[in-house]
Amino acid sequence: MSLFHERNGNFSPEKTVALVGSCLPALWLASWALMGDLGGRPVSAAIHFTGLWAIRLLFISLAVTPARRIFHWPKLVLARRILGVAAMSYAALHLTLFVMDQGWNVQAAAREIVLRFYLAIGAVAVALLLALGATSFDRVIKRMGAKRWNALHASVYGIALLASAHFFIQSKLDVTQAVLMSGFLIWLFAYRLWHRATNNVGLFALLALAVLSGVLTGLLEMAWYGLFTGIPVALVAEANFQPAMGVSPALWVLMAGLAVFVVAAVWLKISPPKAKGKAAGSQKAPKVRPSVSPAG
Repeated sequence: MSLFHERNGNFSPEKTVALVGSCLPALWLASWALMGDLGGRPVSAAIHFTGLWAIRLLFISLAVTPARRIFHWPKLVLARRILGVAAMSYAALHLTLFVMDQGWNVQAAAREIVLRFYLAIGAVAVALLLALGATSFDRVIKRMGAKRWNALHASVYGIALLASAHFFIQSKLDVTQAVLMSGFLIWLFAYRLWHRATNNVGLFALLALAVLSGVLTGLLEMAWYGLFTGIPVALVAEANFQPAMGVSPALWVLMAGLAVFVVAAVWLKISPPKAKGKAAGSQKAPKVRPSVSPAG
């Protein structure tokens, strides 16, 4: 099946944008490597770059279902498989570059992974992503059955937690990016729980999720610095509201959540759902929900 077309042969903008967007970071990395713009430790820089994009694409793939429901965009599900495979590919490259940084000494790399907790949970996350990818072919789905396959692929949220923990620990003192990504994951988890409880994530719920996620992100940042660096929690909280310090992760998460709320409200005015009585986000998901699977 074509990477750019639906099963019926029609061109798919969703798959095309997902594929092109997923390839762009790799092209940027390759261009920087060719031009020598990766700094004094190019392999280390590439390791961090691929790890960051693995997490980003994984979270974007998790955001497909909320976006599909909120904006009543069923064909958006076509992008999820490509995004999941892309996240898996960047994660695999991330691990491969780590082995390369160890002089291609697999035993030394394995020893480092075993001895360092954050490397161990990162390696587990990569292994699980590879396992999800290996069980995502149509023939495997058919053999496993939709129920068992969906149960297995629901573990992608556990993988997201492992990836976030790995990101936090390896970031050490500056956890800005790790807090930001964890804040987005908080929103995704909160949405999932709300939808499971009510089957109807409407506009009020989206507004509440934005505020709740922003607050929890701020508390997470304060807890991390307070527990692991000794920096007073009050100073971390104060820094969230100082323009000179830049926009804090909590405010970014809050603004992103509010943007989803505003766009959803406008979208409902422009293109209300066809089925009467359905609020934003009430559409049911299909029985088979590929999260990390081969493109196509």
